[in-house]
Amino acid sequence: MKYEYQPPIKFEHVGKPMNRVDGFEKVTGNAKYVTDMFFPNMLYGAVKRSPIPHGIIKKIDTSKAEALQGVRAIVTGKDVPYRQGIYLVDRPVITPDRVRYVGEPVAAVAADSLEIARRAVELIEVEYEELPVVQDPRESLKGEVLIHPDLANYDRLPIYNIEPERNVFHHHKTRKGDVEKGFKEADVIVEGDYYLPQMYHAPLEPHAAIAFWDYNEKLTVWSSAQSPFTLRNLIAHAFKIPRHKVRVIAPYVGGGFGGKAGINMEGIVIALAEKVKGRHIKLVYTREEDVATVVRQAMYAHIKTGVENDGTIVAMEAELIFDGGAYAEYGTNVVRAAGYTLPGPYYVPNLKTDSFGVYTNHFIGGAFRGFGHGELHWATERNLDEVAQKLGIDPLELRLKNVLKPGLTNSMGQTIHHDTGDVEACLKKAAELIEYDKKPEQPADPKKKRGKGIAGLVKAPAMPTNAASAVVIKFHEDATVTLQASIQEIGQGFNTAVTQMAADALHISPDKIHFVMPVDTDVNPYEWQTVASRALWTVGNALYRAAEDALNQIKNIASQVLGVAPHNLEVEDDRVYVKYRPEKYLLLKDVVMGYTYPDGHAIGGPVIGRGSFVPEMLTNLDLETGQGNAAAEWTFGAQAAEVEIDTETGEIKVLSMVGVFDAGTIINPITAGGQVVGGMIQGMGPALFEGVKYNDKGYPLTVSFTDYKIPTIADIPDEIKYDFVETFEESSPFGAKGVGEHPMISIPPAIAAAIYDALGVNINELPLSPDKILKALDEKNS
Repeated sequence: MKYEYQPPIKFEHVGKPMNRVDGFEKVTGNAKYVTDMFFPNMLYGAVKRSPIPHGIIKKIDTSKAEALQGVRAIVTGKDVPYRQGIYLVDRPVITPDRVRYVGEPVAAVAADSLEIARRAVELIEVEYEELPVVQDPRESLKGEVLIHPDLANYDRLPIYNIEPERNVFHHHKTRKGDVEKGFKEADVIVEGDYYLPQMYHAPLEPHAAIAFWDYNEKLTVWSSAQSPFTLRNLIAHAFKIPRHKVRVIAPYVGGGFGGKAGINMEGIVIALAEKVKGRHIKLVYTREEDVATVVRQAMYAHIKTGVENDGTIVAMEAELIFDGGAYAEYGTNVVRAAGYTLPGPYYVPNLKTDSFGVYTNHFIGGAFRGFGHGELHWATERNLDEVAQKLGIDPLELRLKNVLKPGLTNSMGQTIHHDTGDVEACLKKAAELIEYDKKPEQPADPKKKRGKGIAGLVKAPAMPTNAASAVVIKFHEDATVTLQASIQEIGQGFNTAVTQMAADALHISPDKIHFVMPVDTDVNPYEWQTVASRALWTVGNALYRAAEDALNQIKNIASQVLGVAPHNLEVEDDRVYVKYRPEKYLLLKDVVMGYTYPDGHAIGGPVIGRGSFVPEMLTNLDLETGQGNAAAEWTFGAQAAEVEIDTETGEIKVLSMVGVFDAGTIINPITAGGQVVGGMIQGMGPALFEGVKYNDKGYPLTVSFTDYKIPTIADIPDEIKYDFVETFEESSPFGAKGVGEHPMISIPPAIAAAIYDALGVNINELPLSPDKILKALDEKNS
């Protein structure tokens, strides 16, 4: 008998298309972003930055800038003796003595106008003593040049392993089974090296913040931030301010992709505002400054895989070396997440992984959509393709033979259950959509070749064990609802999806629910962060509890009036009624503020539902083995691509892309589809042309959209297909889990596999540019 789970909620609105609740504001231009904001007598900030990648600050002379009319405040690192960091506190707000990358802030100015502020920055004179530059994290591991000589003294969370003598800000280890024994039993061993460069988030809206200190020492910050409460906590910790003295307000965010998850430039504008209390100071980065703020890490990987002749994987060993840039930022957890997710959505009984986060003199490596999984899957999926080639079996067949299934364990020792997800179904559906069993129809032009490729993926929310969510539901006199949840709307459609979920949980129409924006830490309930593709899962649980709390209050009031037990009552749209006598009811509007009898006697009171949730099942991982329970739920997926390559020019054209994801219940097919299509297009970037470049001295070469190419409408394939496998996630009353980051993860390895199918060449370094195609063809033909 097939097991079927019965969800606790009857879905009327969940699973159906619904227009975005924020759509009207955005298409009419009424949605407010930090860059739109203005306050009377506001000052404008600008930043003086290091022109060299590594050096000691010998002297800073601000006298000429101070003399410029209209300058109101200047700060240097000596004025702001604070460090900041989410997991490892290694980064100065403004560096006082040592610069570690081109573009690091060394001073900042507030002035009456942006023009004056920028002119003042030019007048600040800085004298440097240059130090040796380290660009390759593999060289940095030798420890010949220490980027952070005081690393051992920095505050950090104890779940991270530092190795100060090797520039390592975290070394994650996974040990499962007996790797040496596994390789001895293997019939075939395949190993290879894989690389991808740093990648820029490229949001439409650059980093922006406004700070205001009042005369009661209360600090208010408006920020284009993904995680207002975490930002508040980081500010309070860095500046040593009580949390109740810090207020963060986060309006709509014009693109985040992880780059606005923590604290980046807010400390600078706060330091300026402290100098001129009672006046707002606004700081908006230029595109060049935004590129230099935070990027995705580069990664070098070495993967060794042992298999039996039939394709069964028996052992895998991996070394992942991440270029974390000048400061650790979110990189500590990126390194950890990639380390505990390897080998991806496949069962490997014997596994050894060493994942290193390493300092260099590059831009800071932080959170990025995919959070280490795009990097990881590039290496593991490419390696599996090479295993298939060595064995002479189909790459899809190899993957299907080794997928994680119920009863098997993943790399951290978690057992896969029936509701964890179905990667096998994802792979098969992706193969069907790309018509994998049919050879590509070759073009008439003999110099052009076509091929198809497929890749699997998996990702869990990379979050701490206490990543909590809270929701407040407040009824009004007309029985409409104000919903407060503090996930930030960054374009992913959360406000719309949670409105549908609330409508079903409360048994009312979505048009009666008003979602509160912006997120305000003085007003809203707590939320850990808007990251990790966790919102619908964690907030869904908190929302369900808040709705149950509100409904219980309504039923308890109505039960006294109607003379029946609360469990015999039902709420539906505008009324609360007796289940077995629907004609016996009260209007919701007569109950939600408390009920008043004809004689004036009143009972109850305003209905306010409260719900909170923390994933109580999670534990930290063992530092030596990587075993534990660090992941609450997993989203599996598969992606495929068809490409056409010009063998004379090396030009690659993506003809078709496919994505299939098991994200549990799809709350809104429109917004989920938008996430998938947008993510796959974004995934084309690192596959084909994106990558931050430096010259041999450590100076960045790609600091504008002139030099840093991202996908445009001209690059989008004519055909993009997607589908969902909806395995109900039983740890959520709505059955939903994340899909926001996953669509860009395995597009690069799918395209690389399609290139091999077309040309018979393996390219294991991103981006898959024409020059690499031509070089590979030359090597093959020679």
